[in-house]
Amino acid sequence: MGPPKRSRTLNVTLFFLFACLVTSEAQNKPGYCSFYEECGRNPSVNSSLIKPIIPCVNFSPARRIQGVHYQRLKKVCPMLAHGEDNTTACCSINQLSSLENSLTLSKAILVRCPACADNFAHLHCINTCSPNQSQTLSILRTMNVTILGQEKEAVVAYRSYVAKKFIDTSFKSCQNVRIPATGGYAIATMCGRYGASLCTPQRWLDFQGDTSNGLAPLDIDFRIIPEGTPLPPGIVPYAGKALGCNETTDTGGKACSCQDCAESCPVVAPPPPPPPPFLIGQLDGVLAVCLMAFAVLSVTFLGFLAVRHFGQQDKKPKAKDKNSNEVSRAKDEVIDPRDVTCTDRNSLSTQEFLGSIFERWGTLMARHPFKVLLTSAVVVAAFGTGMMHIELTTDPVQLWSAPNSRARREKDFHDFHFDPFFRTNQLILTAPGYLSHSYDSLLFGKHNFSGIISKDLIQQLLELQKRIQAIEFWSDDLNRTASLKDICFAPLNPGNPLLTDCAVNSLPQYFQNSLDNLNAKVNMTELGVTKEVDWRDHFIYCVNSPLSFKDITDLGLSCMSDYGGPVFPFLAVGGYENEDYTNAEALILTFSLNNYLRGTPKFKLVEKWEQMFLDIVQEYQRNTTTNFTFAYMAERSLEDEINRTTAEDIPIFMISYAVIFVYIAMALGEYSSFKRILVDSKFLVGLGGILVVGCSVLSAMGFYAWIGLPSSLVILQVVPFLVLAVGADNIFILVLEYQRDERRPGESREKQIGRVLGNVAPSMLLCSMSESICFFLGALSSMPAVKSFALYAALAVLMDFVLQITAFVALLSLDARRQDAGRCELACCVTVSAPPPAQSRPGHPAARHEALLRPLSAAPLHQSYCGTHAGAPGNRPELPGVAEADTIMVLFLFMFCTSIFLMFHVTVGLDQELAMPKDSYMLEYFKYLYKYFEVGVPTYFVTTKGFNFTTVSGMDAVCSSVGCNSFSLTQKIQYATEYPDKSYLAIPASSWVDDFIDWLNPGSKCCRLYTLGPNAGNFCPASQSAFLCGKRCVSTPQNGVLRPTVEQFNKYLSDFLGNRPDLLCPKGGLGAYDKAVVRDESGEIIASRFMAYHTPLATSQEFTAALRIARELAANITLSMRQVPGTSPDFEVFPYTVTYVFYEQYLTIVPEGLFNISLCLLPTFVVCCILLGMDLRSGLLNLLTIVMITVDTVGVMTLWGIDYNAVSLINLVTAVGISVEFVSHMTRSFALSTLPTHVERAKEATANMGSAVFSGVAMTNLPGIVVLAFAKAQLIQIFFFRLNLVITLLGMAHGLIFLPVLLSFFGPDVNKAVLLRQQRKAQEKTSSKENQAYENLSFDDSKSPAPNMGTKGGGDIVATF
Repeated sequence: MGPPKRSRTLNVTLFFLFACLVTSEAQNKPGYCSFYEECGRNPSVNSSLIKPIIPCVNFSPARRIQGVHYQRLKKVCPMLAHGEDNTTACCSINQLSSLENSLTLSKAILVRCPACADNFAHLHCINTCSPNQSQTLSILRTMNVTILGQEKEAVVAYRSYVAKKFIDTSFKSCQNVRIPATGGYAIATMCGRYGASLCTPQRWLDFQGDTSNGLAPLDIDFRIIPEGTPLPPGIVPYAGKALGCNETTDTGGKACSCQDCAESCPVVAPPPPPPPPFLIGQLDGVLAVCLMAFAVLSVTFLGFLAVRHFGQQDKKPKAKDKNSNEVSRAKDEVIDPRDVTCTDRNSLSTQEFLGSIFERWGTLMARHPFKVLLTSAVVVAAFGTGMMHIELTTDPVQLWSAPNSRARREKDFHDFHFDPFFRTNQLILTAPGYLSHSYDSLLFGKHNFSGIISKDLIQQLLELQKRIQAIEFWSDDLNRTASLKDICFAPLNPGNPLLTDCAVNSLPQYFQNSLDNLNAKVNMTELGVTKEVDWRDHFIYCVNSPLSFKDITDLGLSCMSDYGGPVFPFLAVGGYENEDYTNAEALILTFSLNNYLRGTPKFKLVEKWEQMFLDIVQEYQRNTTTNFTFAYMAERSLEDEINRTTAEDIPIFMISYAVIFVYIAMALGEYSSFKRILVDSKFLVGLGGILVVGCSVLSAMGFYAWIGLPSSLVILQVVPFLVLAVGADNIFILVLEYQRDERRPGESREKQIGRVLGNVAPSMLLCSMSESICFFLGALSSMPAVKSFALYAALAVLMDFVLQITAFVALLSLDARRQDAGRCELACCVTVSAPPPAQSRPGHPAARHEALLRPLSAAPLHQSYCGTHAGAPGNRPELPGVAEADTIMVLFLFMFCTSIFLMFHVTVGLDQELAMPKDSYMLEYFKYLYKYFEVGVPTYFVTTKGFNFTTVSGMDAVCSSVGCNSFSLTQKIQYATEYPDKSYLAIPASSWVDDFIDWLNPGSKCCRLYTLGPNAGNFCPASQSAFLCGKRCVSTPQNGVLRPTVEQFNKYLSDFLGNRPDLLCPKGGLGAYDKAVVRDESGEIIASRFMAYHTPLATSQEFTAALRIARELAANITLSMRQVPGTSPDFEVFPYTVTYVFYEQYLTIVPEGLFNISLCLLPTFVVCCILLGMDLRSGLLNLLTIVMITVDTVGVMTLWGIDYNAVSLINLVTAVGISVEFVSHMTRSFALSTLPTHVERAKEATANMGSAVFSGVAMTNLPGIVVLAFAKAQLIQIFFFRLNLVITLLGMAHGLIFLPVLLSFFGPDVNKAVLLRQQRKAQEKTSSKENQAYENLSFDDSKSPAPNMGTKGGGDIVATF
C-alpha cells in the first residue's frame, strides 16, 4: 500500500506547484479580474442538472458597473454594490443572470434564514464578481472553446481562498436551517455524502465546487485559510464580514428563527425531572406504609382478642367458645321476646318470605316438569333466534376504544377530513450467512459493507419487489383486473397513478428499481487517481444525501425513487449505528396502500391484495434457495392472526367444557352400590345443568343480537366460563341439599323438592343478584369490550338463575322420579331391584363432600371433625385453643398488605406481541421491528376549525422561519425534540405554512405568473421558461419578512398544494402537503396537520407515555394559539397517530378499573345486607373477603408477570363475581345457623355449604382452567389460564379457610328471632304430644323415610344451613 500513497502525494504536490506558477504568472493585483464574461457550456461536464456555463479567461481591471448592470448586481450581490458611481466588478450582466439562476436553487431552501442565504450568496458573488478577483482566486485549468466562431480560453477549474473566520461564520449560519417538509437539515443536501451530521465547512465548500453534483458549472478548489497561514505571492484570502444567523442583513432581512438558528432561541427551561420515588427513609414508601399497616392491623387484632379475653375477668363469667366469643345461648336457655332485635326480626321475615315463595315455586315446577321444560325451550329459542343477527366485533379499534372517547373522536376527525392512515405492508430482511466485505471507494475512502448490503442480495430483493408489484387479480366490483396502482399510496400522482407512482420504499429505489442502474460501472478520475465506481459509491452517496437529484460520481444517477420522492435511509436499511449505513444489518421493503372504510369495494381490493402479498412472501420464505432470513407483515395481519388463533383454540375450549361436564356428571352421583351405579348417577342431571348454562348464554347473546349490541370473541371465551362457575355452584348446592334432605311423613316428592328449593334458593338469589347487578354496573365502563362483556355476563347470570329455578328444577323432578322407580339413567326401560342405601351411609354424596371439607374447616378451627354432622349430639368435639386461628388471620392479613404493595408495581399495558399466538409470524416481525427499525411512528399535530391562518399573526403563531413567533406551534414541537428521551419526539414537525411562505418568496422560481399566452395572470410552474413567466406572485417585502396578504394567501394556496416539487422548486406542496390542508367551500381552513416523528417505541408503556406527552404539548400549543386575535374559543390542536386509539385506555385504566371494581363490589354488600334482613355485619365481612380476594389477585398478577389492561380488568370483574360464589353462600349459611357458638356455626357452614362451594366452583373451574394451559394464544394462556387459576385458588383459600376463621371471630351473633321461633314450635309440639296420639304416616310411593335428624337445631327455616 506504500507506493500508491507516495505516488498520489507526489501528484498532489506537483499539482500545487503548478497552480502556484499559474497564480504567479497572473500577476495577482488588487482591482484586477482573473476571468470575465461567459464562454458557453463546460465541455468537461457530460451531465448536469442545470446548464454549466463557464467564464472566459480575462486578466484585466475590474469594470465600472452602471445602469441596468448595476441594478442587476445590486439585486444579486448587494454586498458588492457601493453606489452606481463607486462600484467595480468582474462579472458581466450575463454572468449575473447565470449566478442568479444558480443562487435561486439554493435560496429555495435557505431563504427561510436570511443571514444564511445572504452568506451563501456572498461567497459565490465574491468568486464571480469581486473587483479583487485575481487576489482571492487562482485559475487551475482552462480549455479552449469556440464562441461565435472565435476560439477562447475558458476556465474549467479554479482555486478560491477564503478566510477561516468568514467561512466558519457562514457555515454556522446555515448549519441548522431546516427543510420543513422532511424535518431534516438543508445542509444535508449541500454536503454530499457526509450528510448533516458529518458536514464541516470544508466538506460543505467541497460539495459546492464539485461539478459531479450536477449543480456546479465548474470545479472550485476551496481553500480555507486560517489567520497567519503562509500563502503564494499576491494571494489575499477573502475575509469579508459574514453574518451570524441571529443578525439582520443589510437588505432588511431579519434574524433567523430559533428553529434555524440556536442563537436566536429564547431561554427555555428544560422539562422538569421526573418526581423522585416515594421514600420513607431509605425504604420504598409504599412498602413502608404497607408494613406499618400490617403491623397495626396485626397488633390491633391480637390486642382486640386479648381485651375481649381478659377484659371481663371482673364481671360475671359467661360461657365462651375457644375464640373468646360469648356462647349465644345455654342449652336450655329461654329466649325472652324482648331480647329479639329489629334486625333479627327483619332477617327472619326476609328468609321466611323468600323461602315460602321459592317453596311454592319449586313445588309448582316439580309438578309440571314437561310443561316447564317446553316453556323454557320456547323462551330460549325465542331469544336464541337472535343469533342469526349477531355481529362479532373483531376490529381492535371498535373493541377497545369507546366511540365517544377522545382518541376515537380524534381518529374520526382525522379520517373524515384527511385520508385514513395509510396501510403498511412490510418486509425486514437479513442475511446472517453472508460475510461482510471492504470497499475502497475512490470518492469516499474505505468502507465496510455488511453481508446484507451486497449486490446479489439487492438484486434478489428487487426481483421479489417486482414480483409483488406485479400482483393482479380480477375484481367484480371494478369489473376488470385490479392491481397495485388501484389501491396504492401515490403521493405525487394521487389522481391517476401508474404503477411507478406507487410509494414503495426500499434500497433498490436508490437505483430507480432499475437493474441497469444497479449494474452500472464507470471509470472515474479524482485527483489524478482513476478507479472504477459502481453501485456502492452511489449507495454511500444516496444514504447520506437522499434528496439529491444526482450523485457526485460519474454514474450521474439520481437518488430519488421512481415515484419521485426521496427514500430516507431509515426506510431502506436498518440495524445500523451512528448513521453507519453500509454496516446495516437489515434491508427494509415497504408497500404503502391507501386506507378505505370497511365494507367499501376498495377495502375489499386492499384486503385481497394484502392476502396475495402474504401468499407470495410465505411462498418465498418456504423456498429453500432463498438467501434471506426475514420477517413480514401486512396491515391485515394483526386481525388475521387473532382470528386464526381464536379458531384454532376453539377445540381447547370445547375440551375444557367437556372436562367440566364429565366432572359434574360424576361428582353429582352417589355411587354407594355397584348395582345402582346407573340408577344413582347424575349424568343426565349434569348434562341438564350444562345445557342450562349454555341456554342462558345463548339467550343473553340472542337478546343482545336482537337489539343490535355486537358481541366479541372475548365474550364467547369468558362468559360461558363465568356462568358455568356460577351455575355449577348452584347446581351442586341444590342437588346436594336434595340428597341430604329426608322426605317428611306425608310429604310428596314435589313438595320435598319445593321445600329444598325454598331452603337454598335465597342463597342462590343472593349470589346471582349480586353478580348480575355487579356486571350491570360494570357496563358503565367506557371501554366497549368491557362494557359489552359486562352486559352479556349480567344477563347470562340472570338467565342462568331463572332457568335453574325453572328448567333445572323440572329436570331434577324427573330424575327423582326415575331414581325412585329404580330405572337406569341411560336405559330408562331397565329397572334395578336393589334397594337404595340409607342416606346416612358414608358413601352418600352429602357425607362424601362433607368429609372432604372437614379437614379444611377443622384445621383453622382447631378441631378434629369426626361424625356425620358437625352439630349432631355426641359428635361435637372439644374446642381447642386459638393459636392456629390467630396464625391464619395474621397470615391472610400479611398476604393482603403484601398484595397492596405489589398492586402499586403492577405493569399497566398490553404489548401487542401478547395478542399473537406463539407460532405467529408476527412475533418474528415485532422482534425484527424493535431490533432494526431506527425511527418511530409518525404523529400528526392536527388543528381544528376556528383559527385564521391567513392573517400575519395567524401565520406567525404557526411557522418557524424568519419573523415567526418563538413559541409557535412548530417551534414548540422543535423544543420538544431536543429532549427525545422525555418527549418521545425525534423529528420536528413538517410545516406547510413555512414551505408555503418560502414557495411564495420572490427569491425563488417557485411562484411565478404567466405574462404571455392564454394563461396570462395564472400560476406558472418553475419548469416553464422565464420568457413566458416574467412576474413573481408577490413582491419583495420592505421589512425582509414575507407574509402574503389574505387575498394572496387564498389565491395561491391551491397552486402551492398542487405544485409537484422538483429541482427548480423543491418547495412544491404536492405529496408533502396536498392532503395536509382542508378547506370548506368558502375557502376557510377547517383542518390541517403537521407531521412529526416519534422515537422508536417498543412497549405499551412507551406508547402510552408518548401519547400523554404529545397531548400535553398539544394542549400547551392550543392555549397559546387561542390567544391569537380572531381565534375561536373551541379551536384545538391535538396529536394523532394510528396507535393512540389503542393506548389511550392505559391513561385512565387504573382509576377507571378502580371505579368499575368498586361499583361491582357495592351490590355484594347491599344485596347481602338486604337479603339477610339488613345484617350489616355479615354484609361487611362478605365485602371484606371479596376485596381481599380481588387485591390479592392483583398482587399475584405482579408476581406472575400478568399486566393490568382491559383483558385483566374483565377478569378482575369476573373475579368479583366468582368471589361472590365462594363467599356469599358461606356467609349466609353462618348467619342463619342456630348452633350456640361462633366456632360451631363456622364449622357447620364450612362442612355443609363449603362442600357445595368446593365442588361447584373450585373443582368445576380447575379442570377446565388447566386445559387452557395448552392453548396457542398467549392471551388465553396468560389472561385466562393464569389469571383464572389465581382467582379460583385465592377464592377457594379465602372462602374455605380465611372466611370461616373470620366469621368465628367477628361473625354476627345467632339470630334470636329464629331461636324464639324454634322455642315456640318446640312448645307447641310438646303440647300437641300431650293431647294427641302419635300416628304413623305413609308416603304415596310407599317409602317411609326416617324422621328428620338433619336440622342441627336450625328448624324449618335453616334446614341444613
